[in-house]
Amino acid sequence: MQQPKHQLMQQRGFTLIELLFGLFLGSILAQMAVPAFKGLLASQQQRSAAHSLAEGLRLARTEAITRNRAVIIQAIANDWSKGWQVIVDMSGRGQQDASNPIVLERQNNGRVTMAGNGPVKSQVRFSGLGEPVFAGGGFRAGTVHICGTDPAQSLYQVVLAPSGRISLRSEATEQALCEKGSSTVALRAANEPVAPWASRT
Repeated sequence: MQQPKHQLMQQRGFTLIELLFGLFLGSILAQMAVPAFKGLLASQQQRSAAHSLAEGLRLARTEAITRNRAVIIQAIANDWSKGWQVIVDMSGRGQQDASNPIVLERQNNGRVTMAGNGPVKSQVRFSGLGEPVFAGGGFRAGTVHICGTDPAQSLYQVVLAPSGRISLRSEATEQALCEKGSSTVALRAANEPVAPWASRT
């Protein structure tokens, strides 16, 4: 059925001004959404890194008890931000002996700052009883902080007790260890694409 001519005459498309205004408004909304998306992405990465390290520590302890042998979780390049390896210390030389079997390795992109205090700065050794000990003896305990960059503070804490118990906390607190690594991570993040699937030219 055909429409009356007066109705056909009233139908029209968008004018050039309306299209330009729509594009302008869309670009403003996109610019407003980008910081929020970056914040959400960073929050997810920090949460994932915290859970990953906590599970890695639990795995290392379980392997030590199961094998009744010392097992080490070692930060890659002595930096938890880059990942970690769970190593069965057959020779007593830990990561320095390439023949020691690696149970699991997890590599991170380094965009999330992770910093441990003295006893857990880059390594944790579990005895065959599942106790965190130093190579020369004595129990160890400490905290690895998963840091935010703006502001530089500890957002998650992977806490190792002298008994070997591992707990994950999420308390935003000021932490000097986070301030040391925040500038490096911020510079690295600034050079990365907004989304992992985005590419740089």
